[in-house]
Amino acid sequence: MSKQTTLQEAVATVGGGSLLALGGNALNRAPIAFVLELIQQQKKGLSVIKTAGALDVDLLATAKSIDSVYGGYIGFEMFGLAPSYRKGVENQEIIVHEHACASVIAGLRASIYGVSFQPINGFQGSDLPECTGLVRQVTCPFTEQQIAVVPALRPDVTIIHANIADEKGNAYIDGSIYEDLIMVKAGKRVIVTTEKIVSSKDWTVTPQIPGFLVECVVLAEKGAAPGSCAPLYGINEDEVTTYLQNPDRYLTRQKEASTHV
Repeated sequence: MSKQTTLQEAVATVGGGSLLALGGNALNRAPIAFVLELIQQQKKGLSVIKTAGALDVDLLATAKSIDSVYGGYIGFEMFGLAPSYRKGVENQEIIVHEHACASVIAGLRASIYGVSFQPINGFQGSDLPECTGLVRQVTCPFTEQQIAVVPALRPDVTIIHANIADEKGNAYIDGSIYEDLIMVKAGKRVIVTTEKIVSSKDWTVTPQIPGFLVECVVLAEKGAAPGSCAPLYGINEDEVTTYLQNPDRYLTRQKEASTHV
């Protein structure tokens, strides 16, 4: 049975107030087409899990679609800060659950293992545990030493953008996988957008994401643009710069273009 559907139908299954895990990293292979359709369908009250976010998170902040973010870093790297996200945080419109990238991963792993928290090393000397309250100290039952733990992160929906997928939901990522497989395993539901759909009989590479974990698959060519999806296309620096110059105008243009498709 085919799991292929349209972008509009896939986004329609996402409820307002959902906790979403967005794949990719910064401006690389983020599910931008899916994010824009979330905005087009006026999904509100969303929360986002992201180790390192950029345009995906900032677009949702521009549209005032998100209430909170669990993230290690939100910014545009060499292009600068994430303006709408920063403004939303400063205006107390977005709650920041401040993590390190590694603690986001640890929280996702806890969900995979079916436990409520995950031990993590590396917070020694950091003010993050005290400032956020997300990192607690427990006594190890084996060594009796203090060890940091973080709570589980369980996405309602994980959205991944892949290079290739088939009608059964099996998906292949070319290049760095980042935290995508961890997000897939942790999510209650998984939606894959992809640059190309092939028959399940015609694979010439081995998919990393198994179809049995995927609820639906969507053909979304240039679905990570203006970010990159290596090796198919790189970051469109001019487009990213245009966004940063005026996020509201950029988003209005994108919504109008979607309406006329």
